[in-house]
Amino acid sequence: MKKFDIAILGGGILGTTISYWISNLYDSSVCVIEKESNVAQHTSGRNTGVVHTPFYLNPEKKKIFAKSAQSSHELWKTLAENTMSPWNEIGTIEVALNETQHKTLEKYQKWGIENGVLEENLVLLDSNEIKQKEKNVECFSGLLCKSDVSTDYSKLTQEIKKISVQNSTEFLFQKSVKSFIKNDDAIQVNFTDNSSIECSYLINCSGGNSLDIAKQFDLFESYSDLHFRGEYWIAHNSYADIVKTNIYSVARHPEFPFLDPHWIKRANGTTEIGPNAVPVPTPETYDGFVTDIPSTISKLGEILTGGAKKLFLNPDFISLISHEFRSSISKDAMVQRVMNFIPSLKPDYFTKKGTAGIRTPVISPDGNFISDVMEREGHNSFHIVNYNSPGATGAPAYSALIIKKLQDKGILKKPNSQKNTLWNFDSIIEQI
Repeated sequence: MKKFDIAILGGGILGTTISYWISNLYDSSVCVIEKESNVAQHTSGRNTGVVHTPFYLNPEKKKIFAKSAQSSHELWKTLAENTMSPWNEIGTIEVALNETQHKTLEKYQKWGIENGVLEENLVLLDSNEIKQKEKNVECFSGLLCKSDVSTDYSKLTQEIKKISVQNSTEFLFQKSVKSFIKNDDAIQVNFTDNSSIECSYLINCSGGNSLDIAKQFDLFESYSDLHFRGEYWIAHNSYADIVKTNIYSVARHPEFPFLDPHWIKRANGTTEIGPNAVPVPTPETYDGFVTDIPSTISKLGEILTGGAKKLFLNPDFISLISHEFRSSISKDAMVQRVMNFIPSLKPDYFTKKGTAGIRTPVISPDGNFISDVMEREGHNSFHIVNYNSPGATGAPAYSALIIKKLQDKGILKKPNSQKNTLWNFDSIIEQI
C-alpha cells in the first residue's frame, strides 16, 4: 500500500490549486485522488468561464469568496499569459429592468468598491448609455464591470496540474472512494477497484460530493444539500455578436440559488444563454433527470428527513422549481427569459444545447441555503464544503488561504522557498 503525507480528495480547480501550493512550498509526498480520467471534469470545467469581479458579493456574508475572487484575478491573468491560455477582456453589464432592481445595482456598486474593485472599472449607466454601448439591450439601467474576463478554466486547471506534477504531486485518476479507515495517526482510503492508499492527512474538496465525504468523518451531520443543473443554449454564429458584452440580470429571488438568465461570451468564440436551475439527484446528472436509481432514492430519503424537507415545504421554492423545469423542457421558455433584456432574440437563433453544469448548495438544518463556504476539521482531515460560484475565480487565492490555515494549526510546518514563482504565496496572504 502506497503511503502519502497528504491526500487531496477531488481533482477539480480547488484540489489542483491546493496541490500546487503544497508541492510548491513543501517536500511532502502529496497525491490528488480523482474518480475521473483527468482534472476539472465536473463543475471546474463546466462553467461559464468568466473570471468574475466580486461586485455582486456581500462583503460581510460572502467575505471569503469576495476577497479570494478579487485577489485571484491577476493570478489567473499571469497563468494565462504564461501558458498561452484564453484571456478575453469581455466585460459584463448587470442589467436592471426597473427602479427596484436599479437600487440593487447601486448596492452592488458600493459592495464592489468595498471588495477592492477600482471605481473606474464599475460604472452605473442609464438606459440611453447602455444603448450606446449595446444597441440590442433594453433595460432600465446597467452596471458595467469592465474587468470581467472570459477564459477556459479547464485549460488553466490543466496547466496548474502540470506544474504540480513537476513538483512531485501524484495524481491518482479513476479512483472512486469506497470507504475510509481512520487510524490514530493515518487514514486508509479504500477504492472501489479494491486498491488502497494511506495518508497522514486528508483534505476533502470534492465539490458536489464533499458534504457526503465530510459526513463519513462525523461532520455536518444535520446539514443536507441539493444538486441543481444549469442548462444553456448556444446561439447560431449569425446572431452570436448582436451583443458583444456579457449580460447578467439582477436576481429576482436572491434567497434561492437560482441563477437568473445570462448572455455569455465564451472563450471559444460561442455565445450562450442560460442557465436555469433544475433539481437533479446526483452531481453528475448532466442529461435527463434520473441516471442513478440508488443515489436518487438516497437523496429523496435525505430530503424527507433533513433540512431540505423544510425547503420543499416552502411554496415560493416549489413555484420556482416548476418554472425551472419548464425552462428545461422548453427552449422557448429559456429564450423568453433573456428576451426581457434582449427583446430582438428569437428561439430559432439557438440551434443546440451548451455544456450543462451542476451546482450543489448546502442547506442548513432550518431549511435555508448556506451563503458562504464551510470549513471544518475532522480526524486527521480538513473539509471544504459548499465551495460554489465564484469558486473557480477565487481558487488560487482561496487555496493559498487554506494552506495558511493549515500552517497556523501546525498541520503544515514553516514552508520552504517556493519551487515555482508563478504566484507568490506571501503576497497573496497579505492581500486576503
